[in-house]
Amino acid sequence: MKVIDYFKSDRQQHWLEEIKRSDWGAGAFLFELISKGTFFDAVGEASRILLLIEGDALISYCTYAEKDDIQPTELTPWMGFVYTFPEYRGHRYVGKLFDEIERIAREEGISEVYISTNHIGLYEKYGCEYKTQMNDIDGTPSRIYVKKIS
Repeated sequence: MKVIDYFKSDRQQHWLEEIKRSDWGAGAFLFELISKGTFFDAVGEASRILLLIEGDALISYCTYAEKDDIQPTELTPWMGFVYTFPEYRGHRYVGKLFDEIERIAREEGISEVYISTNHIGLYEKYGCEYKTQMNDIDGTPSRIYVKKIS
């Protein structure tokens, strides 16, 4: 298993088709953003899509982005579009993606990374702490968690 950056991959079409397989509305939206070439417009020019892969299989993915669904806000960067395919759930594989985000954040001198979610009890397993509640771009309340980078 390894983590790769979608935009640095020479197999982007393959990985895009894999993302398309996700059974989640936000995954379909991510697929649309990539397909239409509007990903960076939506989440910021320095943003990344991280993929946890094994061979040709996509296990899990997420973004490390300047912006997410909480806008406008001064909080940045964000872990977003966090998804693990059903057959791989329960093994804490997304933790490997979060480790990579922490590594990148450390390199960039970032001390906190945020996540917007309605899940309770999931991201706490990865060291995230509840910070506050804010409305997303649709006006829906969302829980904001922070991951402190040591």
